Amino acid sequence: MAEELLINVNPFETRVAMVSHGLLQEIHVGRASGYSITGNIYLGKVERIVPGMQAAFVDIGLARPGFLHARDIDRPRITLGDNPAAQNNASQKGSQKAPPKLDIRELLHEGQTVMVQVEKDPISSKGARLSTQLALASKYLVFMPNEQHVGISQRIDEEEERQRLRETLGQIKSELDLPGGVIARTASERADAEHLRSDLGLLQRVWHRIQNRSVGKQAPSVIFEELPLHTRIVRDLAGPETENILIDDEPTYRRIRSYVEEFIPGYQDRLHFYHETRPLFERHGVEDEVSRALQSVVALKSGGSLVIEQTEAMISVDVNTGGFLGGHSLEETVFRANMEAAAAIPRQLRLRNLGGIIVIDFIDMEDEEHQRQVLRALEKAVELDPARTRLEGFSSLGLVQMSRKRTRESLAQSMCAPCDNCSGLGLVRTPESTSIAVMRALSQDFQARCRHKPVEGDYLIRATESVVDRLLDEDAKHLAQLSEQIDREIRIQLEPSYKEGEFDIVLVQKVAR
Repeated sequence: MAEELLINVNPFETRVAMVSHGLLQEIHVGRASGYSITGNIYLGKVERIVPGMQAAFVDIGLARPGFLHARDIDRPRITLGDNPAAQNNASQKGSQKAPPKLDIRELLHEGQTVMVQVEKDPISSKGARLSTQLALASKYLVFMPNEQHVGISQRIDEEEERQRLRETLGQIKSELDLPGGVIARTASERADAEHLRSDLGLLQRVWHRIQNRSVGKQAPSVIFEELPLHTRIVRDLAGPETENILIDDEPTYRRIRSYVEEFIPGYQDRLHFYHETRPLFERHGVEDEVSRALQSVVALKSGGSLVIEQTEAMISVDVNTGGFLGGHSLEETVFRANMEAAAAIPRQLRLRNLGGIIVIDFIDMEDEEHQRQVLRALEKAVELDPARTRLEGFSSLGLVQMSRKRTRESLAQSMCAPCDNCSGLGLVRTPESTSIAVMRALSQDFQARCRHKPVEGDYLIRATESVVDRLLDEDAKHLAQLSEQIDREIRIQLEPSYKEGEFDIVLVQKVAR
């Protein structure tokens, strides 16, 4: 089995997991209360210019203004509020990026309306990262209305194929009389001209709709929203290695099937509606993998371990031999432990969605050839990660530094919050995550009991005050829906002695009188 995409949908969240050769590689979580806005395009208003940072803060209608750096601004300046029609014409002609040393005050002024796209979601106390260098993605291509060049994904290595794509896209652009730049994504490798033409035509229509919607709009306002999480992941991750796409919600299955039939022909046979009694994620071990991914210590098969710590500035990964004593000498033992760690680290970074600067502290090796082999193993494992990465060699201190592009919150940031009891030194599940876990566990318990005999009695949930409040307030509607679905009363009881994240679900038998 090569790859599978697993899509779990319920009223309170959508989760998409990518499993390769039986191992979870990626997990994407979209809560009804906060889906990712990466890729959305807004009309924003410049609130404040900060010359010292060469940046501007732009109100796009979110809780915090977005951050727009001078290097992420196209030239000439984008002014929509004064003359939308003129801006549309300017966009059609294309523009050049701002020179690196150009002052932010020459590009923007306070109160100006700008069309911006979200490059990174708001993370922690930081607002969204914005750019005026717009990019619209499809299965095979990225269309950039303010650029002119034709680019090819660096992951497409074969020069003959790169040249074919470059010539084909140039010809299609000419046929469509389409201003703007185009990048061939990795998925476009071996794609025929008809599929590329269809994709580019679609992106052209999307861009025209964006232009039309921007006319007369007042900032701040959203003028383009990316596809829903489940459809976007299918578009971006489904490839030749994807054997199955399993979806456990029938309406979502129908929507994705409709999208695939129109935009990704040839993938229909890989789509399957999962209707078995056993929950989809439980069957594939995803729940256990996610729980382990929230822990800092990763056990390796040899007995060694990784310790992964996330800070505001960087990610640190420490490699330990632990109980691994498999070599004939200390150097060989260290080398084998480091080789296993080098293969495991990129998968953990991808699974946890850790990005930014990453420092890896391998166990000290005296043999320089061993260092080279460990570095090659790390480079080979990194190639499987679709995120943009850069890898440095061993430093004089024996550390390896790498970077990985970060576009959204890490898994821990999206599912956990700093613990009040330990001043942020540890992590606990948020009331939202715990509430969702409660309802998921209750639903699974009911299904498991029904496999053997009809369920008798009602359910009692025991949890902390914050979770009880969440169940009675924000998630009351979902709890009522679940109660109606299983045809059982669900009662809630406060347990002051429980720690955050702890809960119990009890089936209370009815007593005959």
